[in-house]
This record gives sequence, C-alpha cells and structure tokens, in this order.
Amino acid sequence: MPSQNKIDRLELGKQTLSKVDGSSAKGVMESLDNIAPDVGKYIFEFAFGDIYNRPGLDLKQREMVTITSLLTQGDTENQLKVHINGSLNVGLTQREIIETFIHCLPYVGFPKVLNAISVAKEVFETF
Repeated sequence: MPSQNKIDRLELGKQTLSKVDGSSAKGVMESLDNIAPDVGKYIFEFAFGDIYNRPGLDLKQREMVTITSLLTQGDTENQLKVHINGSLNVGLTQREIIETFIHCLPYVGFPKVLNAISVAKEVFETF
C-alpha cells in the first residue's frame, strides 16, 4: 500500500466510511466529538483509511468479516447494527447476513448467534 499522509488517510477513511455506512457514519463520528475526538480520527484514518482500503478483499467481504467478528465477541449490539446496515449498503443481502451468522453456530454457539440475528432483524425492519 502506498504511503499516505495524514490528510490523505483521513479523507480516504471518510470516503470509505461513507460508502459503507452512508448517513449513519456522520452520527457515529459526531457522537465522539465532545468526548473522544481522537477515537473518531483513528476510526477514519486507521480502520477505514488503511485497513478497509487494503488490496485483496472487496467491501462486501470486509463487512462480512466485520459482522462475523462482532458476533463472536458478543455484547457489540451498537456496532453490529452499524455494520449490518453497512453490509446491506455495500451489497450483502439479508439472506447472506443471516447465513453468515448461522455458519457461526458451531463455533460460537446459539446465544451469540441468536443475539446477532435479533439485531439483524431490527436493522432489516428499518433498512
């Protein structure tokens, strides 16, 4: 990946997050402004500027990995909502999201999968 200066990384991260999370990205970042603005900057520059723009995976694949990771951690409802919405924004279908969660059953168990499906249902109803 070519070297990018901070302004480039910040702008690239903002553009990528906008592709993934649409208008909800702005609210997430604004919620950090008054308490932890550096965290928002790290999200833009590192997560969405550097990581999401690496070669090898497209945005659909990256979001599938992200929702799987959030499911396996448990207790990530707010971030799971954001990234299920993001998954839909980049082209994953509702069925693909649910199948991704079902695939996790033997590895993480029913409670975490059921919780993720419940969050997905809520997002699907408002998408």
